[in-house]
Amino acid sequence: MKRFTRAASVLAAIAVCLSAVAPAANAAPDGGTPPGVATDWTSMMHGDGASTDSTGLRGPGKGARVLASSTPGGVCAAVFIGTDGYPVSLCTAYVAGSPPQVATPVVTMFDPKTAAVIATLPLTKGGLLGGVYGYLDEKNRVVVADGSGAILHVGHHRTSKGWRLSVDRRVDIRKHLGADRVTGLAPDFQGRVWFATTHGVVGTVDAKGRVSSMHLPKGEDLGNGLSVRRSGVSILTTHALYEMRAGADGVPRTVWRRAYDRGDARRPGQLTWGSGTTPTYFGPNGDGWVAIVDNAKIPKLWVLDSDTGAPVCSLRAFSTSPQGTENSPMAWGDSLVIPSTYGFVYPPMAVSGPSRPASAPFRGGMTRIDVVDGKCKRVWETRTDRMATLPRLSRADGLIHGLAYGPYRPGPQELGPVDYVGISFATGKRVVTRKVGDAPVDEPMQLTGMIGPGGVLWQATITRMLKIGS
Repeated sequence: MKRFTRAASVLAAIAVCLSAVAPAANAAPDGGTPPGVATDWTSMMHGDGASTDSTGLRGPGKGARVLASSTPGGVCAAVFIGTDGYPVSLCTAYVAGSPPQVATPVVTMFDPKTAAVIATLPLTKGGLLGGVYGYLDEKNRVVVADGSGAILHVGHHRTSKGWRLSVDRRVDIRKHLGADRVTGLAPDFQGRVWFATTHGVVGTVDAKGRVSSMHLPKGEDLGNGLSVRRSGVSILTTHALYEMRAGADGVPRTVWRRAYDRGDARRPGQLTWGSGTTPTYFGPNGDGWVAIVDNAKIPKLWVLDSDTGAPVCSLRAFSTSPQGTENSPMAWGDSLVIPSTYGFVYPPMAVSGPSRPASAPFRGGMTRIDVVDGKCKRVWETRTDRMATLPRLSRADGLIHGLAYGPYRPGPQELGPVDYVGISFATGKRVVTRKVGDAPVDEPMQLTGMIGPGGVLWQATITRMLKIGS
């Protein structure tokens, strides 16, 4: 499987965090949206602070088609939509900046009707995920860390010559980073911005720009985002899951730590040696439990008490083996949906260390697991849905939305149709399949899409930004 011997593989390195009756369709996000973000569901990469990857907005559905598209000149790993309706994305351009550089992070703004690029702002190159994890603040500004050792608030402004992007606020955090780079970034419920680095620095920035930080144990790295609830922040390293809170001085402190089975090596279809999941808060009060999938030989889902770290229940993540995931579990009520990425081929520059085995077929699959009376119960599991983007669960229409490949077949992979799909949360059955492109030109590369108002899915591929609607 050598999909990423194709052009643009250098850029691709950024891609890279109940019963069968559904809960009330338009309920607010389970984990809630922190203050200081633009809007519910569309301002954060994983949908809300709890990283439920869910939304109260409906998706394209059975009438789905590509309404518009553009070629932004790079790979756009995350899309946000503010209160003004304008999509803004964190992209990595093939070539950008002055002087020109390859694989440059670029904040990119799109026309909400035509999907055309209407403004760009190249940033300083930094860590792999520094241009991926971010969010929109209450002023519709993209908050992101760049390679200069700063947290930026990038605003968009209408001028007589059209739209312009500018850095409206900059907080220098270099003395807390050294040679390290930010990989995770999120706002909390107390008005602070949390950041975490590749090699374990965890810090906060308060409303006055004061920066505080601490360092996790040496050797524990991070490759995923942060999840936030009203009373804490969940951080997952390559060795353990942490619940943390910031003291009055802003310094993050560990409430509890729970090590997990990280296996003997990175697994094919994951980016690092360890769990590939961003932690997901869900359950009682919307955040009483936190879930991850470990990296054991037979990967296991763990549901823990958010306050104490005590196990609530556990179950092998998939009934078939081998499997595993690099994606954050989707959550709704007391339910989790986990897509398998085992065997998905990421570009060499995006992964950390060799995998064991060196490669595997990407057969796909997805499972729903509910917590019932203190036990993890599998509701359904599919073995054919080869999701190629980080999917989004809609509470409004009861469907899981994303882009997928066709059925697995031996030999060279992903050289055919790329489909928009809708999968029933209640049953796991595919209810919508609509072709929207062809690989390798429209390789979805596990990029994160965003469902916006009007049933529109904004989804990037390796070459295009797609506006999919009905």
